[in-house]
Amino acid sequence: MDFSPSEDYNDESLTRFESMLKTNNVFFFDSIEFENIIQHYLEIGKIALAKKAIKMGLDQHISSVTLKLFQVEIYVLENKLEKADSLLNVLHTLEPSNEEVYIQKASIFSKQDEHQKAIDTLLIALEMCNTDNDKADLFALLGMEYLFLDQFENAKNNFIKCLEIDLHDYSALYNIVYCFEFLEENEDAILFLNDYLNKNPYCEVAWHQLGKQYVHTKELKKALAAFDFAIYSDDSFVGAYIEKGKVLEKLNRYPEAIDNYKITLALEEPTSFALLRIGKCFERLNNDDMAVQYYFKTVHEDPMLDKGWIAITKFYLQKRNYRKALYYINKAINIDQDNVNYWKLFAQINQRLHYFEEAERGYKRTLELGNYELDTWLSRADILISLGEFEAAIYSLEQTEEFYPETPEVVYRLAGLFYTTMQSDKGKYYLKNGLKLDPEYFFILDELFPRIATKPSVANIISTAKNCSN
Repeated sequence: MDFSPSEDYNDESLTRFESMLKTNNVFFFDSIEFENIIQHYLEIGKIALAKKAIKMGLDQHISSVTLKLFQVEIYVLENKLEKADSLLNVLHTLEPSNEEVYIQKASIFSKQDEHQKAIDTLLIALEMCNTDNDKADLFALLGMEYLFLDQFENAKNNFIKCLEIDLHDYSALYNIVYCFEFLEENEDAILFLNDYLNKNPYCEVAWHQLGKQYVHTKELKKALAAFDFAIYSDDSFVGAYIEKGKVLEKLNRYPEAIDNYKITLALEEPTSFALLRIGKCFERLNNDDMAVQYYFKTVHEDPMLDKGWIAITKFYLQKRNYRKALYYINKAINIDQDNVNYWKLFAQINQRLHYFEEAERGYKRTLELGNYELDTWLSRADILISLGEFEAAIYSLEQTEEFYPETPEVVYRLAGLFYTTMQSDKGKYYLKNGLKLDPEYFFILDELFPRIATKPSVANIISTAKNCSN
């Protein structure tokens, strides 16, 4: 429902209404005043006050269909769909050509996940619609229903119709670009945005979205120009500075990237993303002091941001300062004990420090948290082998086989382990299998099990395999 009261009139009505609530006096308002008051409270999310206004409005204007439609809207918001539907049926009998009845009916269908019925109902409302503003709203609602059905082409077309009526509906603009991206139509998105900018050349949102599309198509200089136009259109547009900074990083123009990220820090509260990117830029400029300073600012701003802790840890890893790296990854784990990336780094650092028991614990936890990468399984198995935990290593590698069957790195390790644990038949089976899969990987046996690799029985199997291949 679209109302256009004068601002002074609306302010006066609100003041009188809120005064009435405070004093318990009862003032008379005409139905349009109540409509505007309710609309105001719904727009700012004060549902309780909107409900009070509806109740008082219906007490004074018991036959007002518009006020009853607001009651339906409240029922829908509160998920009281049966009450909403029942009241709508009454209103439909009273005003069968009221488009708002169909809009509210569509919202009920949507809440019930009956999106095609919602679309059919909105199309009826559209046929009844007389004003451009209302048509724009209906096209936007249709677009959303098509999105729920993953019908992105239909959604896009309806949002475009909405934007054609209301050139400044930036929500529709975002949704159009979203549809283009989902359909992987980046070139079409670029054409659409350039056409739109011909009609609305100072739209910072469109320039920003155009820049992002140029990034997708790897036209970085055009992207940079688009973000510059976005900033020219609105020099406080934080998103444009962030995206411009990211492009400047890709172009290795790190000092300029830092400048853009710093502007965002001045425009609003510091964000962990901007602080982290500044740190990365300083690191690439080999300014270690400033890099680590910004990494610390990142985790101070957002201790839950794993990228900040990982940046600090990897910074010290690259400097081979393993003890400091271990110190900071331990701090990160204390904050979030279920972060798989932390545990993998914890394991790798402990392995480099030759703290094998701790490294094994780290890899085990990494696997428990769902990191099933081959190198994680193999690293854990190699540590178990070095610790002499051969049975545990076999069990772990047999689990690995379930994820990576017929993998030479796994097969040769199992061959060596079965020979080591005096299970020669199994050792022979895995060795022959490994030689069939890839004889080049025999070095694994040589490195991890040198005594096994020189056994005469093993040498015979290798010799036989070579003769067969020749």
